[in-house]
Amino acid sequence: MEKHAQDIAQLQKSPSARPGRVYKTVDDLEVKKRTMKDRLKQAAGNWELYVMVLPLVAFFFVFHYIPIYGVQIAFKDFMPSLGIWGSPWVGLKHFERFFNMHYAGRLIWNTLSISLYSLVAGFPAPIILALAFNEIKDGKFKRFVQTVTYAPNFISTVVIVGMIIAFLSPSTGVINHFLDLIGINRHHFMQDPRWFRHIYVLSGIWQSTGWGTIIYLAALSGVDTQLHEAATIDGATRLQRMWYINLPVLVPTMVILLIMNFGGIMSVGFEKAFLLQNPLNMQTSDIIATFTYRTGLLEGQYSYSAAIGLFNSVINSVMLLAVNWISAKYTDTSLL
Repeated sequence: MEKHAQDIAQLQKSPSARPGRVYKTVDDLEVKKRTMKDRLKQAAGNWELYVMVLPLVAFFFVFHYIPIYGVQIAFKDFMPSLGIWGSPWVGLKHFERFFNMHYAGRLIWNTLSISLYSLVAGFPAPIILALAFNEIKDGKFKRFVQTVTYAPNFISTVVIVGMIIAFLSPSTGVINHFLDLIGINRHHFMQDPRWFRHIYVLSGIWQSTGWGTIIYLAALSGVDTQLHEAATIDGATRLQRMWYINLPVLVPTMVILLIMNFGGIMSVGFEKAFLLQNPLNMQTSDIIATFTYRTGLLEGQYSYSAAIGLFNSVINSVMLLAVNWISAKYTDTSLL
């Protein structure tokens, strides 16, 4: 036992040890000492699992990694007749052009404001719903409510946008009919730039919250019922049990999902924004994704749009790494 204790202490001080992690058991030490030969042997024993994963790996390699080769056109004046290698190198010309344009700040702000609004308003929603579902004891009612809240996730973006436009129509929309009924003037919601962010975010919360609760309900399924029984005996209320037992169990899952959400902070859904967009709400609906589509595919400025898209991706990557580093430094939860 003394030797194991010394080995664990030495492991804790080694440069390869994960910062903030405490190795308390012999199992931790054995995992750290596992050789490459052992890992390969273990992989060979589970070859069926790797074969199942192979199509997914091939998909990401073909459609996500190989296209990275084309990123270099962001630094060239790309001409299809010359190809990627034959096009002249121009360095940061397209990046400078974007940041010198008067609309750059507006595009970045529109993208960030919608994304942050979605994060602040939408991130707590599935957590609250999962905690509420977990407290429902009637099985039939619980399944019914879950089905109702999950269903919007399976509606396509085009249909969702069609529903939004129909509901908010100034002449036939149910929302304006209700406003007229209570004595409020009808409003052209889709033509008012001030309403675009609210429409985009709130409809997104309605569509995705029910589906997002699945992850948190799976985490809550691992809560030991004996903890609730003991807390009930001690006189804890239902709200106290939710706060002190259920919520701490969700924290690691919440942190991981928050990190992933920050990794897409500049990636506002293109399809929905594009379909909700019209000439009257462009002031707030024009985001980096829609601008890249117009300049790249409609106007044929491939290098310029590639530079803007690359800038967008770099910001996402930096945010992902930064938030993951902060999480690893101050908590024991991270993606790596």
